[in-house]
Amino acid sequence: MPRKQAGFTLVEIAIVLVIIGLLLGGVLKGQELINSAKVKNFATDFRNIPLFIYGYQDKFKALPGDDVNATGRGFASTPGVGNGNGVINGDWDSTSAADESVLFWQHVRLAGLAAGPTAWLADPVVVGDPYVPKNADGGRIGIESGVSGFIGAQAAVAGPPAIAATPALTGSYVICSDGVLGKFAIQLDTTMDDGNTATGSMRTVNGTTSGTPHTRGQPAIQNTAIAADQSYTVCMSM
Repeated sequence: MPRKQAGFTLVEIAIVLVIIGLLLGGVLKGQELINSAKVKNFATDFRNIPLFIYGYQDKFKALPGDDVNATGRGFASTPGVGNGNGVINGDWDSTSAADESVLFWQHVRLAGLAAGPTAWLADPVVVGDPYVPKNADGGRIGIESGVSGFIGAQAAVAGPPAIAATPALTGSYVICSDGVLGKFAIQLDTTMDDGNTATGSMRTVNGTTSGTPHTRGQPAIQNTAIAADQSYTVCMSM
């Protein structure tokens, strides 16, 4: 007698397809949750740094990093001192351990306002040094006093879509975070600012090698020109 050929019934195939769909949905949902968590971490970095400044000023009546009397604060170890001129001197991504933008982290950590080591491993400070603060993607985070045209103005774009001219980014202080993927930069701006990466108090610029003052004077990048999987530097004025 001829043998019957074994095969799957329509019900069995339907069950398998449903299981595959559920698995794919779970994977996509999990990735969405991971991405959302990263954006929240980036946003927390930007929100925490102003709190470090205000907390230090409230406690010591001085600006962290710029504190000329830091050695007399009763800290557990002897910190470097600033010049007391009311400005956080140095680039946000400085490689000089003596710059106030680098001393900022030592001061706020010794004051108990932020977590992290209070001594650098090498001078100049490098990204591999655990002293250097990192964001959720391992990029560097930093702050400096704002300067005129920190992120340059952008001319109007005829379009489509038409884009109005963007003035330069200014502020008392500028916080920057590099190595941020484009898809996260757009979500971050939507979460914290106006949703346009080229306007408002938060801007996105092309990122280059950390450790150079690459941010100053660069024009901000419009959402439509940002590649989802390319790394950028995101800066916010305060």
